[in-house]
Amino acid sequence: LDLPVLARLQAYLATLAQGSLGFSPRYNMPVMELILQRLPRTLILMTAALSFAFLIGLVVGTVMALNAGRWPDRLLSVISLLFYSVPGFWIGLMLIVLFSVKLGWLPSGGSETLGSGLTGLPLLIDRAKHMILPGLSLSLFFIAVYARLTRAAVLEVASQDFVRTARAKGLSSFTVGARHILRNALIPVTTLAGMHIGGILGGAVVVETVYSWPGLGRLAFEAVLRRDFNVLLGVLLLSSLLVILANL
Repeated sequence: LDLPVLARLQAYLATLAQGSLGFSPRYNMPVMELILQRLPRTLILMTAALSFAFLIGLVVGTVMALNAGRWPDRLLSVISLLFYSVPGFWIGLMLIVLFSVKLGWLPSGGSETLGSGLTGLPLLIDRAKHMILPGLSLSLFFIAVYARLTRAAVLEVASQDFVRTARAKGLSSFTVGARHILRNALIPVTTLAGMHIGGILGGAVVVETVYSWPGLGRLAFEAVLRRDFNVLLGVLLLSSLLVILANL
């Protein structure tokens, strides 16, 4: 710390070029080893959130398109607008109050039950229960986005000539919807889903903090509070690489 800023930057880049992210004095271990311990939990949470958002958003958007202009479309549009507008941390807290405190169905935090000694299938079920609330909290914003996008895409594809031809050939409504409309409407949705990985990774900071989820987001938050800049730089660098790979 007695060196000028440019000299410190040069030293950091030289160390980075050798594949090292430095050492964390707070955790008393190399930053790369610390990040690799937390990375799998964040990737699992991101995968769950993106899966929730894609599947639920696809179903909701299709229902909205099939009932365009009627009350189901208007009701789901209002709900989607609420999901889009409400902050993620508030949704997370409300889900904890409802499903953990009031109903007692799901755990309120962590990634597994500590000291349970579970193995095999019971362990997987326990981890899945811990993943539902944070995954749902992280995905609600993107559910609203995918629902609106799916609605617009389905309505646009349904007006194309090839759909009219498929109906004229006598195909059932399910076949026309599933094989001709939905398959073509998925193109913009899947494209946007890949680009949203960066947004989900950013939202994981809040969600992991609310649910005490041991991932990269919470690690970055702790690094800011503890002024552990080597860890923070390492998390930001690795997160940027993940977003670049996802976009590619």
